Amino acid sequence: MTFSENIAFLKTLSPAKIANFIQVKLSYHYSKLTKTNKHSGFPLSISIEPTTSCNLRCPECPSGLRSFTRPIGMLQSAFFEKSIDQLANKLMYLTFYFQGEPYLNPNFLKMVKYASKKRIYTSTSTNAHYLNDKNAQETIESGLKRLIISIDGTTQETYQQYRVGGDLSKVIEGTRNIIKWKKQLGSKTPHIVFQFLVVKPNEHQLEDVKKMAKELEVDEVVFKTAQVYEFENGNELIPDNEEFSRYKKGIDGKWRIKNQLLNQCWRMWSGCVITWDGKIVPCCFDKDAKYQLGSLEETSFKKIWQSEPYNNFRSSILRSRKEIDICANCSEGTKVWA
Repeated sequence: MTFSENIAFLKTLSPAKIANFIQVKLSYHYSKLTKTNKHSGFPLSISIEPTTSCNLRCPECPSGLRSFTRPIGMLQSAFFEKSIDQLANKLMYLTFYFQGEPYLNPNFLKMVKYASKKRIYTSTSTNAHYLNDKNAQETIESGLKRLIISIDGTTQETYQQYRVGGDLSKVIEGTRNIIKWKKQLGSKTPHIVFQFLVVKPNEHQLEDVKKMAKELEVDEVVFKTAQVYEFENGNELIPDNEEFSRYKKGIDGKWRIKNQLLNQCWRMWSGCVITWDGKIVPCCFDKDAKYQLGSLEETSFKKIWQSEPYNNFRSSILRSRKEIDICANCSEGTKVWA
């Protein structure tokens, strides 16, 4: 986070949230040291899925590929409010994103406003095609604190190679709308981030996107490494620049994950994902919700969070993380700030 983001975040804190943070952190470090699962406290951050629908057809995304095996749909406002009420007292950070394009949910900004009134730091990620003038104004008024705009190319030719079906001019127009309304309403938020997913077709435009961001008055540029599903024999999306690749070619010609998979994971203690229909899954790498640990339609969050299935999953992370398939392609720590 930047200095201004830290200030905005600190304003959302309370004694209960700070005490919960300490409780979760201590239980995590105890578990790491003893290799025995011990968990206490409530999540510090969660991701919730406004929708599985998307207007684009990105090649490594289940939404884009229309390849989900789980149900697809829209998060309902009443269900969201009921769910967030169980967490609001101790929750620090709420990301309105898992799969899909959040702005396709007609009640998305209403839900952001509800969370903001609960003094929760809110964030989302968008392809910016729906940031028209009205949505831009309402985004500022919702109290959203961080807005990540995916911009994976600085020319239409490059952009559309990954953002299939996308229109770069709409992304730029949406960015301008947001910045205009920030100024017009005298708001310091949301913090606007250009997120650039570095792949082979666009790796030559890293300096170009920083220049574009500066001209548009975007607050920050983040370069993100790309996850690909088939990488052992190489992939046309893997960039030549190893700094921006999750993968490295071995002497045997096979490609492997660069990150070391330690038998620990802070995310399993600090947060989770809630799908649009209320399923609890351990993290954002479980895109198809394979590891469902409970349903908010059937029981309370507290019972799920400290349930036997959840604690068994945490224990399996401490034993052998590499045996869990959603961990095999983990990108923990693979963002590069410009």
